[in-house]
Amino acid sequence: MIKLKTKKEIEVMKEGGRRLKEVVRELRPQIKAGMTTAQIDKIAESLIVKKGGQPSFKKVRDYFWSTCLTVNEQIVHTPPSAKVLKTGDILTVDIGIYYKGFHTDYADTVAIGKIDVEIIKFLAKGKKTLDLAIKKLKIGNRLGQISQVIEKEITGAGYSIVKELTGHGIGRELHEDPYIPGFLDRTEKQTPTIKPGLVIAVEVIYSLGSGEMMHETENNWSIRTSDSSLSACFEHTVAVTYEPEQSSLQGETDTNTIILT
Repeated sequence: MIKLKTKKEIEVMKEGGRRLKEVVRELRPQIKAGMTTAQIDKIAESLIVKKGGQPSFKKVRDYFWSTCLTVNEQIVHTPPSAKVLKTGDILTVDIGIYYKGFHTDYADTVAIGKIDVEIIKFLAKGKKTLDLAIKKLKIGNRLGQISQVIEKEITGAGYSIVKELTGHGIGRELHEDPYIPGFLDRTEKQTPTIKPGLVIAVEVIYSLGSGEMMHETENNWSIRTSDSSLSACFEHTVAVTYEPEQSSLQGETDTNTIILT
């Protein structure tokens, strides 16, 4: 059941998202080759608390960290560890903040130092796809239109969607209905209509290889590509408001869609 948010609740989530963006803005310059992912997690948690929030991910049962930090072939949910980053790696920073009873969620895949041109193109496609998908988040549209854009852009570039992993509703719970896959798994008309009060985490999760995934044997949380190909994830929490306001979408000035993170 989709839990639409009130105007007041969206305002609270907007403030939580603003604080999460500040956390990410301060965290990103500190990430360098030679660091362990555990060190990054420690910095991230300190920043979240400093901004007056709590780590969303620590509210997930049996998950004891503030971030998920996946490297190269790892896709999602990898706990921070003693793993050392090196130049040429790509790192996905997945992070959430719990503020005044509501979660907001964000993910970005970044390069550690210099990377190949093909990998730069790979990451740029994910960022662009997320922007295009969010532009479909308009009152009266259907969620399937978001899935269609992600599938078209990613597969059209020769990459693969990781089909088992999806975007999701978000609010008082970190993961709520509806779930938004990166491909159209039914007819567009069978997917929910977008209404004011909808708040979702739109995610683009894809790989350079087949898109097939597996759980790492040494860690029950971490999911990686089955063929060891590189993977990336880009995510924003986005709200559909009750009244038009200045947009955070490039090229649009008046819209009911606002990017919270």
